Amino acid sequence: MKYVLDSCALIAYIRDEQGADMVEQIFLDDTSVVLMHAVNACEVYYDCIRTIGEEQADTLIESLTAGNVTIRDDMDEAFWKFAGKIKSSGRISLADTFALSLAAREDAVLLTSDRHEFEPLIAKGDLPVTINFIR
Repeated sequence: MKYVLDSCALIAYIRDEQGADMVEQIFLDDTSVVLMHAVNACEVYYDCIRTIGEEQADTLIESLTAGNVTIRDDMDEAFWKFAGKIKSSGRISLADTFALSLAAREDAVLLTSDRHEFEPLIAKGDLPVTINFIR
């Protein structure tokens, strides 16, 4: 199965917060394909710089990409227009729209803990993406 992580899902895993076990199970499953958009990886990176320093943040990102997280930098017109359409339809961060766009493009499940941003979009009933909340 394919999964897209938004930044909060990966940060929960890194910090061993509630929901980290769900992310870990996906990492341990050899059949899982784990993707993250570069915009979301940037959020994780700057959070790690703030909390553990730049050198350790670099090491952490390198270990994730050496493992089974593929960072994608898709940014063609169809991709960013889809993100813009999602952004225009509700209160959601721009970075989260990139996670949604990647999940839609890859027919993947989006993993997040951002209920306050995604639940209103789910309630509208027009998202072409399955969203699993890690907590």
